[in-house]
Amino acid sequence: MSESEILGACPVCGRDMIDGPSVDRHHWVPRTKGGRETDRLHLICHRMIHRLFSKKELASAYSDPAAIRGHPDIQRFVAWVRRQPPDYVDWPRRPRTRR
Repeated sequence: MSESEILGACPVCGRDMIDGPSVDRHHWVPRTKGGRETDRLHLICHRMIHRLFSKKELASAYSDPAAIRGHPDIQRFVAWVRRQPPDYVDWPRRPRTRR
């Protein structure tokens, strides 16, 4: 793998991002809530963010990577996804519901 293929670290999981289908763009504040700024992150991390948080939650409480990484379900997800290769693509599992 050449250096030019590595895009840097994912702001959610910290793994290297490799240019291709495993990388996506995320609006930290949803476009429907006025957001314009985007960053690259792993597609699986992007899917997990939208699985966990509503657009309203993303706009108000989870509009930056540090806030997202602080959520307990994301922390469990990151612990799991760090064991996957950087170009891994799949749908993340739903977090377990706590009762």
